[in-house]
Amino acid sequence: MDYRVGVGAGWRHRSPMTKTSVRSRTKRIGISVAIIVLVLDIITKWWAVQRLSDGSAIDLVGSLRFYLVYNRGMAFSAGTNLGPLIGLLAIVVIVILVRNLNKVDTLLSLIATGLIIGGATGNVVDRIFRGDGFMTGAVIDFIDLQWWPVFNIADIGIVFGAIAMAISLIFFPAPTEEADTHAD
Repeated sequence: MDYRVGVGAGWRHRSPMTKTSVRSRTKRIGISVAIIVLVLDIITKWWAVQRLSDGSAIDLVGSLRFYLVYNRGMAFSAGTNLGPLIGLLAIVVIVILVRNLNKVDTLLSLIATGLIIGGATGNVVDRIFRGDGFMTGAVIDFIDLQWWPVFNIADIGIVFGAIAMAISLIFFPAPTEEADTHAD
């Protein structure tokens, strides 16, 4: 079964739409996923700052709790003084992923790319707007398992996006030029 979105064998037979309009629709799916992740990230970080700024924690289930942490570094709070560099690298990754969305050929890869874009954008927004200088802001983390570094919705998007991308690349590899020629 062909799970590719809008390209390859059979796309012409599914709809009278042009290849450009199919790619445009495909890109909208990825951007929509990114926007959903970004909005959820912004709302939950706003809530965390409003509710947890006094240093309190909200215990949920087992070791899961909400506890506010300001992360000036990257994953696991490493690289605390590298905020501007981390932010710039994230912006480069976001731009590359957005520019290449129309080349994504599986629905899983499209969703994965949207998750990564949304998550990376959420953390860049913190770096831009939560600091006094260029990209010096701290990322708001608040989901605390107490046995793993504290994280946020953006981090979840990035991690699940990376896992989904790996699954897509392993189990749904892009067809080769040779395979496309034989399909015609």
